[in-house]
Amino acid sequence: MKNVLIIGSTGQIGSELTMELRNRYNGNIVAGYIPGAEPKGDLLESGPAEIADITDAQKIADIVSKYNIDTIYNLAALLSAVAESKPQLAWKIGMGGLCNVLEVSREKGCAVFTPSSIGVFGNDTPKDQTPQDTICRPATMYGVTKVSGELLSDYYHARFGVDTRSVRFPGLISNVAPPGGGTTDYAVDIYYEAVKSGHFSCPIPKGTFMDMMYMPDALRAAIDLMEVDPACLKHRNSFNIAAMSFDPEIIFNAIKKRMPEFTMDYNIDPLRQRIAESWPNSLDDTCAREEWGWKPSYDLETMTDDMLTILKQRFNK
Repeated sequence: MKNVLIIGSTGQIGSELTMELRNRYNGNIVAGYIPGAEPKGDLLESGPAEIADITDAQKIADIVSKYNIDTIYNLAALLSAVAESKPQLAWKIGMGGLCNVLEVSREKGCAVFTPSSIGVFGNDTPKDQTPQDTICRPATMYGVTKVSGELLSDYYHARFGVDTRSVRFPGLISNVAPPGGGTTDYAVDIYYEAVKSGHFSCPIPKGTFMDMMYMPDALRAAIDLMEVDPACLKHRNSFNIAAMSFDPEIIFNAIKKRMPEFTMDYNIDPLRQRIAESWPNSLDDTCAREEWGWKPSYDLETMTDDMLTILKQRFNK
């Protein structure tokens, strides 16, 4: 990768991925955004930025030509709970937008990373150590767009030779971006509330396990996969990757061990509960480990130490 366009650069993943790519590479790392979600601060000042509405294929093509882009990170999407309230928009962005990116990439010779999700799985999928290759019958529009995106990306690779790659992200926990409407975002919010108020009302029921990952590992996975020799890859769209799996009680106790005054009760969100219960408890990421050397650096304990240290500094606690 030399010249990279990040579509959705001001979102949960994009804001951190853009900065990480700029730290690693000397080329044009272009922060693509939509009006109303403009980059600010270091994200704006550290490199080029362009309006890149994923529904406007010509605009994307113009940016690719202007900056000689060789790699596109397509991060535009509505998160799971938001997508359920706006299913038509979720499809327009998730699938219509992906078609635009893939067509531009076919014409311009770009590699494409489009993140998938544990949302591709559903109630018919094995819950524990979910295999790489298994039944994908999601129960949400978010999941429908993600599994359809995997298939379309594989098609563009097989039919047109577009270098498409992706990972199935679990829930992502960030100390930079606040929660943004995802089912797993309770695991971000709980740290923020622990530091700010000392109490958290959890929207996910006790005993509901989901795979999670600390953002630094997620960024490394997205970059490492795009750097690996394609000859190593048997799979492309999309790799299971895993780091940790827990339910609300486990993450609560990890925080309480460090903040004994912290308290939690439950105020269940039926929509998020329904979505969470359709997703796996844990993923088998053997293929990612064997094909491109994936290995997480953080577990729950080391992530909790880092999250609380950073958030306490930010909120002067």
